[in-house]
Amino acid sequence: MDQANPFETPRTFTLHRAEYLVGLAVSTVLMVVHYDEIRWLPAVALFLYIDVIGYLPGALAFRRSDGRPISKTYYTLYNVMHSLITQGAVVGLWCWLIGPEWALLVIPFHLCGDRGLFGNFMKSYALPFEPVRQQGYLRLLDDLGLAHPKPVGHATEPTPVGHVPAQIPTRPAG
Repeated sequence: MDQANPFETPRTFTLHRAEYLVGLAVSTVLMVVHYDEIRWLPAVALFLYIDVIGYLPGALAFRRSDGRPISKTYYTLYNVMHSLITQGAVVGLWCWLIGPEWALLVIPFHLCGDRGLFGNFMKSYALPFEPVRQQGYLRLLDDLGLAHPKPVGHATEPTPVGHVPAQIPTRPAG
């Protein structure tokens, strides 16, 4: 993966996830060490609000869509709420208005867990909201001589929806 080829092979994806597992481990250790100092009501609220705003609406819309594309608003909500930039701003604002506290550890715990444990990164408008293996990516892996990743675990493998093929400009002859 590089600037000219912004995709990940199964190996680089695993390494990328491993970096977030380190962040998850650090936040987990700090939460265990400071367990008695965490205000748990704000911690639970901070943990849940990310998915209540950023994931659940899109997941419900995807499940109700019967294979039709869903609004890109759901993708934007997911990406904004699961952004390290957004959540860093939330932590900074919280520290400024309320003060620093150990409950804020649930934010990196949540984001690093999503990425490290579940492999959930930003959602592309060009792909379905929920993970569905894309034939183009599988062909790329074939071209690179790499094994296909295992299916995601849907009861049935849904047909990819929501992708609009790129228009390739043609050059005039001559």
